[in-house]
Amino acid sequence: MLGRMQFQAMVAHETDDGVVLAREEVGEDFLGPGTVTIKVHYSSANFKDGLAITPRGGVVRNYPIIPGIDLTGEVVASEDAAFTVGDLVIAHGYEIGVAHNGGFAEYARVPAEWVVKLEGLSPREAAALGTAGFTAAMSVQALLDRGLAPGDGPVLVTGATGGVGSVAVDILSGLGYEVTASTGKTDAGELLSTLGAAAVIGRLPEDPDAKPRPLGKAQWAGAVDSVGGKSLAHILSTVRYGGSVAVSGLTGGTELPTTVMPFILRGVGLLGIDSVNFPIDQRRALWARLGKDLKPRHLSTLENIAPVTEAEAVLHAIRGGHHSGRTVLAVAGEF
Repeated sequence: MLGRMQFQAMVAHETDDGVVLAREEVGEDFLGPGTVTIKVHYSSANFKDGLAITPRGGVVRNYPIIPGIDLTGEVVASEDAAFTVGDLVIAHGYEIGVAHNGGFAEYARVPAEWVVKLEGLSPREAAALGTAGFTAAMSVQALLDRGLAPGDGPVLVTGATGGVGSVAVDILSGLGYEVTASTGKTDAGELLSTLGAAAVIGRLPEDPDAKPRPLGKAQWAGAVDSVGGKSLAHILSTVRYGGSVAVSGLTGGTELPTTVMPFILRGVGLLGIDSVNFPIDQRRALWARLGKDLKPRHLSTLENIAPVTEAEAVLHAIRGGHHSGRTVLAVAGEF
């Protein structure tokens, strides 16, 4: 399709001094295998992208690579009958941006089995959601599938200013749930109230050095947790009988210092959320809902936009915990 055409990309190289992300001109052979070729309009900035440009970040198999675990845009060539030239699509997860060149480039080529047609969302809106927003939607849907209803009581969202947390607050409040947003950012109250949080609290537990209790006062009808570690242990001990926690993050650590008490005495459910290998049929169905009944009401409030050429600075801010909401990385016309 592109013949011998050259195009621009942000390419990550591993050097003796670390990982360097730099603008380069590359050829079609750099795209790699796939049956759908996409002119990229937008990518987005995710914590995982930050790991991709971090020495020993643990997500990239081999360098050089084009990062960008999310990409949205327009199909320019397809060997699969399910997609035609001009279709607006999103692709994320699977090996994109970690083992298969991703969205920080003018073009991307991926298997058709990784691609979703957009319904009710523009490419920019879809990029604003991206992997983080999709993970939030998966978390909410998992709680709904467990029977959580708006009248059951407060639903806790941790890491509430992050990509997963902020979208979860927006979706849950839009569905009529009473949301309590937990964040370490003391200046985030106005933003979270705008998104629909009924209450804003600090990080949990309040005393991070305290030994986690097997069971605490039952407070939450359910929770969306993107932190993990001691925070998750505390949440599990304070979920009401029959409630569940949808967990997708580990910024608070990978260890879980808890006991079986919440599970066998209160029937608490621990729901693991993985957006990377989520089956494509279910992925497409959930994206369709994100364009309809699950569409966040305040997506434009959450969205920041920056050119993809500034991706490195944005990703360092995310890694350093100095970032809120979702940053869309504009690709088309930015090189």
